[in-house]
Amino acid sequence: MAHRLLVRLAALWQKETLALLRDRHGLAALFLMPMIFILVMSLALRDAFDAGAATDLGYAIVDLDDSPTSRQYAERLRRLLTFRDSGTLADEAAARQALRSGEIGFALVLPAGFAAAQPDGAQARGTERPALRLLVDPVVPQALQTAFRLHAEAELGRFQAELLMHRLGRALMIPELQSLDPAAHALPVAVIAAAGRGGEDRAMPSSVQQSVPAWLIFSMFFVVIPLSAVFIAERQHGTLQRLASQQVPFGLILAGKLLPFFVVNQIQAVLMVLVGRHLVPLAGGEALVLPAGAAAWAALWLISAAASLAAVGWALLIASLARTTEQATVIGGVGNILMGAIGGIMVPAFFMPDFMQQLAQLSPMAWALEGFHRVLLQHGGLGDVLGPAAALLGFALAALGVAVLMNLRSRSR
Repeated sequence: MAHRLLVRLAALWQKETLALLRDRHGLAALFLMPMIFILVMSLALRDAFDAGAATDLGYAIVDLDDSPTSRQYAERLRRLLTFRDSGTLADEAAARQALRSGEIGFALVLPAGFAAAQPDGAQARGTERPALRLLVDPVVPQALQTAFRLHAEAELGRFQAELLMHRLGRALMIPELQSLDPAAHALPVAVIAAAGRGGEDRAMPSSVQQSVPAWLIFSMFFVVIPLSAVFIAERQHGTLQRLASQQVPFGLILAGKLLPFFVVNQIQAVLMVLVGRHLVPLAGGEALVLPAGAAAWAALWLISAAASLAAVGWALLIASLARTTEQATVIGGVGNILMGAIGGIMVPAFFMPDFMQQLAQLSPMAWALEGFHRVLLQHGGLGDVLGPAAALLGFALAALGVAVLMNLRSRSR
């Protein structure tokens, strides 16, 4: 009995493999789509993951004081800011025009009386101190506005501390205070990913370590298109009915479809890792950093296998629900896009507000991405991915169970 089942299963695998290989366009899409997304998104998000990268967003300074002190502060600010320097503008009206035209994102206005209001200035006590004004393009994200303002405030604080030291040095006749540069004593701040498993700190991840697992998972779930097309064609052509008349259990038919697409998903995983390791660096991005050790590789394979089973289970459920190929394409495609959108595939979850991050936990793609991140970013092992892998396997079993029940009901009618 077992031998007969194995023979039938091997025949079904052979049939599905032949049908899959005939769909060359569908197969090509399963591999080309994630490769293109990984390349594009790794390069597009490169600066977003690099804390020290310069941004192309421009700024200008309007120096209404036009004094040696204001020019010195402006020069100090230019050395520290990572935004694109667009020079000095004549007045505030010119700055507003540059902001409206999109030439710059910020304009810092140094008011008249800037030098006199400094610690070594001539402004009388009790008089109102002029305020610096930061004009911003309203389309610039709030986080960048805050970063620019904090840069300007921090540098102004250091600049005023230096002026105060010079003033005290002159008053107390202490040469060391007159030559003291507070900036020279500033300590550098290194950004370290402290969440690494195994007690080791790691360097911060690059965009390619977000893009490779994200778009790999997305492409895995797109087996719904070729699988449902084959399944529906067999139903319409009577192949499934002929198999049923030969007493082939429906569960065996589903198992016959599972293995070829599982193999396709694993080939996708290997190729996308190679793209991250070798192709993205050639295009100017960072290389994918892989964990070391057999435990980490076993964890990677476990989460990849669990994601693949969830994707094939989802595809078989859609194929059972849809009556036509067009229905399967719409339901499966839209379902994948929705799961990817809320699951942190298209936009990393840490960019989302809190309620969207909670919503992301409903997406199987988010479970798979969490598993990959625990290995690739936190260097976890098998124990760290058991939770996401169990959730994906549960989803796969539920989807397969519903698909079997639906097909058994349709056979009994």
